[in-house]
Amino acid sequence: AKEEGISQEELESIEGSGQGGRVSKKDILGYVEDKKNGKVSAPKSSQSSAGLSKPSSSSKSSDGSISAGQLDIKSPSGDVEIIKMDRMRKMIAEHMVKSVQTSAHVTTFAEVDVTNMVKWRNANKNAFQQKTGHKLTFTPLFVEAIIKAMLEFPLINSSVNGDEIHVKKDINFGLAVALGEGGEGGLIVPVMKKAQQKNLVGLAESVNEVATKARSKKLSPDDLVGGTITLTNYGSVGNIMGTPIINQPQVAIIGTGAIEKKPVVLETENGDVIAIRQMMYLSMSYDHRIIDGAHGGAFLNRIKQILQGFDMDRAV
Repeated sequence: AKEEGISQEELESIEGSGQGGRVSKKDILGYVEDKKNGKVSAPKSSQSSAGLSKPSSSSKSSDGSISAGQLDIKSPSGDVEIIKMDRMRKMIAEHMVKSVQTSAHVTTFAEVDVTNMVKWRNANKNAFQQKTGHKLTFTPLFVEAIIKAMLEFPLINSSVNGDEIHVKKDINFGLAVALGEGGEGGLIVPVMKKAQQKNLVGLAESVNEVATKARSKKLSPDDLVGGTITLTNYGSVGNIMGTPIINQPQVAIIGTGAIEKKPVVLETENGDVIAIRQMMYLSMSYDHRIIDGAHGGAFLNRIKQILQGFDMDRAV
């Protein structure tokens, strides 16, 4: 193609006769011959390199974005299964795209030593369930730490309305719950209202309640509105890091990674030592329109401090 002076744009316009539509040497030589005989014209400039029609100015929406329906995408060929989005998948897709288009997303990470928390939970989970009737997972412990940090950083508990920042008094805590086997049934975020008023027992009860209602499809419309912060646990499927998308109209979302044993250098009175510790990564995606990097980083670091300073002697 280079020897015959065929441009990349022309090359992409040649219909291939090879396997899977590949363009062969024979196809190129045939194109050159047809071009010499005036049987082909130069490809239209309106075609992009991916074979998609370039959108005209009228195909853009009022906010400058282009929807998938405005792209002229060729029908799939070959062995392709087409799955029609159900109502939930459409809603998730629209919500995620809207969030990315609305907020100035930034994600920051912190590595956390949760050894004390893990030891306390493992030692007390049976007694906790016998006493309260509720399972003690790691989730309410994370929620408790996040709430404590939010009370010190009230701007995190807010939303944006035009050029106004609305700081909420109550912490309405959303939990991202995956539905179906392997999460193929979609994602839903039930909300625990006024979570700052609950102790660990109350948080454990609420976490178990909303998760059970979500998976059994018994959530009410009121269970899904009013959230001011969201927690997503991608560690439940073994992932160590993630960059979650903000749940609008909130301005921050926290992600928890898998807890893993790692060798860590610890500082002691007798010098540095290497010890096996229970480590994990926290992530926070936040809206840079109102939360600057120093503030967002300080908030995440405060959660880290609370988790690492977990009281091993606390009562059940």
